[in-house]
Amino acid sequence: MKKVSPLLIVMLALGVFGIITTEMSIVGVLPQIAQKFAISTSQAGLLVSVFALVVAISGPFLIILVSGINRKVLLLTAIFMFVISNIIYAFTTQFEVMLIFRILPAALHPLFFSIALVTAASLVQPEKSGQAITKVFTGVTVGFALGVPLTSYLAEQFSLGVAFLFGAMVNALAFIGILTLLPSMPVKERVSFGKQIGILRKPGLWLNIAAVVFIFAAMFSVYSYFAEYLARVTNMNGSLISVMLLIFGIIMIAGNHLFGAFLQRNIVNTVISFLIAYLLAYLLVYYLGSYFVPMIFMVFIWGIIHSGGLIVGQTWLMSEAKESPEFGNSLFVSFSNLGITLGTSIGGWFISQLGIHQLIWSGILFTLLSLLLIIIKVKHFKSSSQPS
Repeated sequence: MKKVSPLLIVMLALGVFGIITTEMSIVGVLPQIAQKFAISTSQAGLLVSVFALVVAISGPFLIILVSGINRKVLLLTAIFMFVISNIIYAFTTQFEVMLIFRILPAALHPLFFSIALVTAASLVQPEKSGQAITKVFTGVTVGFALGVPLTSYLAEQFSLGVAFLFGAMVNALAFIGILTLLPSMPVKERVSFGKQIGILRKPGLWLNIAAVVFIFAAMFSVYSYFAEYLARVTNMNGSLISVMLLIFGIIMIAGNHLFGAFLQRNIVNTVISFLIAYLLAYLLVYYLGSYFVPMIFMVFIWGIIHSGGLIVGQTWLMSEAKESPEFGNSLFVSFSNLGITLGTSIGGWFISQLGIHQLIWSGILFTLLSLLLIIIKVKHFKSSSQPS
């Protein structure tokens, strides 16, 4: 590709940031949404789980179906749908309408994410492609770090409408940046369907996929109800919860780099250590949940560990998908979101059946299941996920 503006990679990262903010900002405003539409917290949680389920279903196969379409057109179509959806969120008075406009952009989520990563790599010299991809992937972490708490803050200080218009503005800026800076990207060589899905014949890959599903279920069965837990168990007010979400997100940025460094040394040990640390963190959150000051401290610990799940999950799955990185990346996007769907749904069930405090046990259950799958994989399969 000919020389393009370095700002384009920033615009791609901004697009990822906008999409992640749109997907996950619901977590920080669930109480306000439940109040606005006069529904239960578990019903409001559908806005998280349905979005993630659609991403999980549409991901890899939609990537293959549109593999011959101009990449710029696909990027712009996906990000434009996120602009429209956020505007709908801001003004609709019907929960069903909001749910529909969670489904439509969700189908395009993995499309933008996967293509943005490939596009970023093509914009630089081959030896710098990894750095470009990392910069775009930063949009995910910053989405959690700033997008989610900022949306929560805007909803608390102004209104839900203002909070969602912020999401629309971010995605609109990314749309304009990509439209003006990215040259047309027609597909020159279409990779065959058979070559892309060939990796699905590997049993080790399916064990890794299952582990990733449970890792994300462990993370989001509790995190999806973060605001509700702090409000009802720890008795924090809305403003302080917004601060806790911001602290949680900022800590995630540091934690992401920390776990990334550990993974460079040893993948298996890092993955197992991450899960053990998560078990301990959940137990502490459970027993300290009703204590105000200790829970503030636990938010720091929880955030550091939680951040590791993103890079740990991706590295673990991609260790069995090196032959087809684009398709493998779409598998990660889809199955991690399937884990979010599963976790949010089971977390909602725990809340409705056992109460908000017992929610933590859903996270512990999924953490144990993922740890079991990792141990089975390590003990019975030889693969590239077990470097020295």
